[in-house]
Amino acid sequence: MQSTTIRRAAEQDAEPLTALVQGSRAYQGQYAPMVSGYRVTADYLARHEVFTAVDPAGHLLGFYALVLEPPELDLMFVADTAQGSGVGRLLVAHMKERAAAAGLTHVRVVSHPPAEKFYRRLGAERVGTVAPLLPKVTWERPELRFAVAAPSPLREARPPGAGVADPVPPTARQR
Repeated sequence: MQSTTIRRAAEQDAEPLTALVQGSRAYQGQYAPMVSGYRVTADYLARHEVFTAVDPAGHLLGFYALVLEPPELDLMFVADTAQGSGVGRLLVAHMKERAAAAGLTHVRVVSHPPAEKFYRRLGAERVGTVAPLLPKVTWERPELRFAVAAPSPLREARPPGAGVADPVPPTARQR
């Protein structure tokens, strides 16, 4: 398998990220209203820790958005064609390292119901249920939490958002 690079999202990524969200098979049928009209904006990218996973040719494989205050994985999407290839696992590992570098001890996830098993396989624990947000979200959603380990003292600490590119964490490298 080819390598995957994780890099900080830039303003020009807003439209491709929006297309990934709106085109996700996971949000078809009863879940379609949740992403209908949703846009990832340049302002959103500037305000949050948003990282993309790309293949060697630069094709978008997925992304996540980490909100630091309060700590929450706000968005995480993997392209339909990349699901099952380990991209989601890479993104979660990267998110946890970014959270640790920011000094967070946990990250909340309000999960899309079908994604709960994925998050739990990666170590999140269920802590509750979030009520529907009418009119777009008409179903309860699992509330999960990832514990975040303190960064290793052997690794050089960088402040969140430092630089444009961010390498894939060594522990989450995919080949």
